[in-house]
Amino acid sequence: MIVDKFNLEFNLVKFPILFPIIYGLILYSLPQYETVLIFITILLLAETHFGATWPFFLNKSNSDLIEKNKIYFISFPVLIIILSILGFIFIKPTFLLIFFAANMYHVTRQSFGICKLYSKEIKQIKFQEIFIYIFNSLFFFVGFFRFYFPIIENEHLFNLNIVILLLIFLILIFYIYKFKSAENIYPFITGLIIFYPICFVGNPVHSIIMGVTMHYTQYLYLTHKVYKGRRSKDVIQMSMSSYLGMIIFYSVIMSLLSLFGKSSNEIFSQIIIIPVIGQMLHFYLDSQLWKFSNPHNRENVLSYIKKI
Repeated sequence: MIVDKFNLEFNLVKFPILFPIIYGLILYSLPQYETVLIFITILLLAETHFGATWPFFLNKSNSDLIEKNKIYFISFPVLIIILSILGFIFIKPTFLLIFFAANMYHVTRQSFGICKLYSKEIKQIKFQEIFIYIFNSLFFFVGFFRFYFPIIENEHLFNLNIVILLLIFLILIFYIYKFKSAENIYPFITGLIIFYPICFVGNPVHSIIMGVTMHYTQYLYLTHKVYKGRRSKDVIQMSMSSYLGMIIFYSVIMSLLSLFGKSSNEIFSQIIIIPVIGQMLHFYLDSQLWKFSNPHNRENVLSYIKKI
């Protein structure tokens, strides 16, 4: 059976709501398998999405870019590794807060970028940008005051969720009214709600996995589209098996290392810094590789996805 291209794009990029729904159904119907759910999601989506950075970055189409910008693509990543290790060792709570903020900012940037792929009107794009940033900033502070500096108690959550959902509903109604169309509203909805689970989940881990499964599928779809485009123009020689092998190998190794974070052994528990560093590098490298103000990225990335 041939998968309809439009439906695949819709369900993986424009509105991949199915993934957090499945995650939530398993989480709340089978709570005894919470750890298994987290691990499987990390293995199949989270770390594969982080792993997709490397074949995307390490190919001959980027050789000249890296050579001419060694400070950005070599020196800064090394600095990120060093600072991450020092932060994890000496100021772990603050470092984890910085990591959480970097994660949210990275996801927010992609959410807005996805909207720009489908919306062409400048005012519409600006509207989407403003409210995606507003809501994700709001969710950051909800997370901060729930899990880092807990002043939002469980008895507050019902009212909090009513207010948040009402605001989202009103924004979407106003959006349709203002632009006289609901066309391409789905990427906007995805960007608005991607961190919404932070308002009701009991474990902070779910707040950066559950809704962000939508971010993972978007990234995997788009990087694969770029890979196929580069191969069709013979600007990348990596075979499909090598491409998938690199991603799967990275995902398996990093997912297994992430398990050490739950170890009761203090030394073993520190191993979690390895996948965390991989994620920090992903946040930074993506900010450079998907920067379309750079002519190189417009030619080697945007040209393969702008007709999505």
